Amino acid sequence: MTIEAIQKELIDEFSMFDDWVQRYEYMIELGNSLPLIDEAVKTDDKLIKGCQSKVWLHADFNKDTILFTADSDAIITKGIIAILLRVFSNQKPEDIIAADTKFIDEIGLKEHLSPTRANGLVSMIKQLKLYALAYQVQLNK
Repeated sequence: MTIEAIQKELIDEFSMFDDWVQRYEYMIELGNSLPLIDEAVKTDDKLIKGCQSKVWLHADFNKDTILFTADSDAIITKGIIAILLRVFSNQKPEDIIAADTKFIDEIGLKEHLSPTRANGLVSMIKQLKLYALAYQVQLNK
């Protein structure tokens, strides 16, 4: 499934909820459904800088796509990273790099986050794209 198709799917899912309490509950559900990350990769070098909560992000390159795994010590933040992994995991590096993230505005996520969580969201996206860039550089060698 393409990044755009997954983003559209998320927009449709979030539009089913009447208010942000329900949307937060859904985000928490998504966070709880994240596969457990290997404890061995929950190291300081995997922490995303700029997040108020601890967020670990790990990437594995598999043939031509990147598989991301992540965890957080906060339930809302875990939901946010779950949304991002759903969009960007199992995608090609060039598609991740080129992808826009306007779906975040379309579901209203950024405007319903505290400023520190919104900064963390930006940091998460930046780190996902940095991993993609690093793998893209390796592919082009």
